[in-house]
Amino acid sequence: MAKVAFLGLGVMGYPMAGHLQAAGHDVTVYNRTTAKAEAWVAEHGGSMGKTPAEAAQGAEIVFACVGNDDDLRAVCTGEAGAFDAMAEGAIFVDHTTVSAQVTRDLYAQAKAQGLAFVDAPISGGQAGAENGVLSIMCGGDQATYEAVEPVMAVYSKICRRIGESGAGQLTKMCNQIAIAGVVQGLSEALHFAEKAGLDGRAVIEVISQGAAGSWQMVNRHETMLDDHFDHGFAVDWMRKDLGICLDEANENGASLPLTALVDQFYKDVQKLGGGRWDTSSLIKRLRAVR
Repeated sequence: MAKVAFLGLGVMGYPMAGHLQAAGHDVTVYNRTTAKAEAWVAEHGGSMGKTPAEAAQGAEIVFACVGNDDDLRAVCTGEAGAFDAMAEGAIFVDHTTVSAQVTRDLYAQAKAQGLAFVDAPISGGQAGAENGVLSIMCGGDQATYEAVEPVMAVYSKICRRIGESGAGQLTKMCNQIAIAGVVQGLSEALHFAEKAGLDGRAVIEVISQGAAGSWQMVNRHETMLDDHFDHGFAVDWMRKDLGICLDEANENGASLPLTALVDQFYKDVQKLGGGRWDTSSLIKRLRAVR
């Protein structure tokens, strides 16, 4: 069992840190909103730090799951950041979806300070975090990955090192690119079924068993048909992620016409007031078209 810190207790980080504590690790948590950290300690035990540095003090592994590039830099190297408090040889594992560039920058800075850094973005949503069945895609040194993989196993169903630093984030971009197209296709299929006067549930029961089947279809068609989107991964966060994908594509020359189009469709959903709606709310945009 390890002494670990977990920085960021959002809808993903809160249950992930809980799995670590339940597995017997000695967990210290930090959250920008102190009340959330206090609630976590009351529910799970462990302890809390008032700053990233305080939480990271003495930890063998420091995990983070925060919002974006700036948030990650802040908890790593900002005022009272974790890096300066971590002992030589300690490992920082980042579960945030961020740019590959900030990952490589922090990997280099960690190495210069005698620390190790793994980028380990996650997929599976809030339910995956709560049930401990996330998919984790990692970049970084092989030996460092091997040291932290057994610890991450408590909240993952699959965890793989894809390559060197940044490879995990690039793989997460592939994940978000694929999801964007699938959700748009599912939205159009359900919208078409409605316009054609078909029973959407009956349609999905049949087509989900064939080549059209997907996780999104199985897990989101009911709420999409019911026009219910107060759950899941928010549109605002998806646009942040797709922006990262499109910026990286501009650098590496990849052509992402569908991703760029769906990003604009999500912008339309934001204009409808749906920034916090689940990403499956793309169908709302179609229903709004007259």
